[in-house]
Amino acid sequence: MTDLIVAGATVHRTPAGAAVGDLFVRGTTIEDEEDHAPSSTAIDGHGASVVPLFVDTVFAAPDPPARDAFDLTPGNPATFAVIDGRVRPDEIRSMLVVRPERLRAVVVDGSVIVRDGRAVRPAGAGLDASDPRLAARTDPRRDMTQFLTPDGRYSETRGGRRDAWTGRFWIDGARITYLDDSGFWAFGQFHGDQLHHAGFVLES
Repeated sequence: MTDLIVAGATVHRTPAGAAVGDLFVRGTTIEDEEDHAPSSTAIDGHGASVVPLFVDTVFAAPDPPARDAFDLTPGNPATFAVIDGRVRPDEIRSMLVVRPERLRAVVVDGSVIVRDGRAVRPAGAGLDASDPRLAARTDPRRDMTQFLTPDGRYSETRGGRRDAWTGRFWIDGARITYLDDSGFWAFGQFHGDQLHHAGFVLES
């Protein structure tokens, strides 16, 4: 049985390759349409785009993932966002920023973590203060330091300006999802000792 279906969306199987159709999820992965069976959870995708979640900088990291590792194709992880309207390929690759009213869902490894612009669990829930990912990380090239704290809050120092951006975050596996206090959702990914977010490569 299919666990989740996104129906009638413009599905970006790759950042540049999109077609209108349905996306099926079983467990933690994308499944083939021909294996489709009735779903326990449905997301209306009509008028929306389904996009993979990643940042292009991860491909330049040590021991990089395969170029097709994030494509929304059968067997790959079911990690994506469902966003009202169109989304450009360059947004998918580098800096995906979404207002809550446009964000129908975020799915990470088959689990819905955001629905209709709202997180399904409180920030900080399940975080372990000893998690090494909860640390200050810096991208010296772009003069940015991000601080993640066990209460599920983040702040960023940019160009010497403290708390230039602040908000809440959620960690699911290797993925981090941000809701900024100014009112937008953004996304990142841990890879090895690095955190990739909006073109930043952050290291502790």
